Amino acid sequence: MGISAVLLCKEEAENLDILLPEIKAQLEATGEDFEILIIDTEKALDNTPEVCAKYGAEYINQRYPRFGGAFRTGIEEAKFDKFLIMDSDGSHDPKYISSIYDRFVQGADIVIGSRYVKGGETDDSKTSVIMSHILNKVFRIVIGVKANDISTDFRMYDTPQLKKVELTCQNYDVLQEVLMKMKLNKPALRIEEVPISFKKRMFGESKRNLPLFILSYIKTMFRLIGIRIRYAPK
Repeated sequence: MGISAVLLCKEEAENLDILLPEIKAQLEATGEDFEILIIDTEKALDNTPEVCAKYGAEYINQRYPRFGGAFRTGIEEAKFDKFLIMDSDGSHDPKYISSIYDRFVQGADIVIGSRYVKGGETDDSKTSVIMSHILNKVFRIVIGVKANDISTDFRMYDTPQLKKVELTCQNYDVLQEVLMKMKLNKPALRIEEVPISFKKRMFGESKRNLPLFILSYIKTMFRLIGIRIRYAPK
């Protein structure tokens, strides 16, 4: 029993130097055993390894390409039964870990830190918010999951269930793929949401490639529709 806290990184040492002590304090407050896994690029591009050593986090280089590959690396490395993932750029405030954890231990399979439930908010631009709402609405229908914010990765999963899922998406669309496949494995999957305030990154530049992001989601939408049809009850 315990928590595997996973952060996926690319040149985020400056942000991690602020986040890691706050995350560690939040995890200690749960009273559970925990580990903090920093999944970095295939080779270090900054002093992330030194920052990890400073705060006792485990530094791991990703074994597979892109965001989806880093996520899969984190899943493989997780040792505890609760899998917490959050952004490493400061957009996810560690103070919400306690509310996500509290909701999870009440019996949820997945808890999402949500911008789009009562009490949630975001600092994103109006254009980004509009795109996010469209994406969420379309993919809620495609994957058959009733949640308001399925495009954020501030989540806690049941690790054994998560490890049973075979993920193939390489980009941010893996966030929808994992929800659908976990639900296909467990139709009664219980997904809960707690409100968070999503902030702009603290330091550095966004790693998101917008054209690749859009193209990836279009391809994934049709592929997930096909998977869901194949798994549909006859």
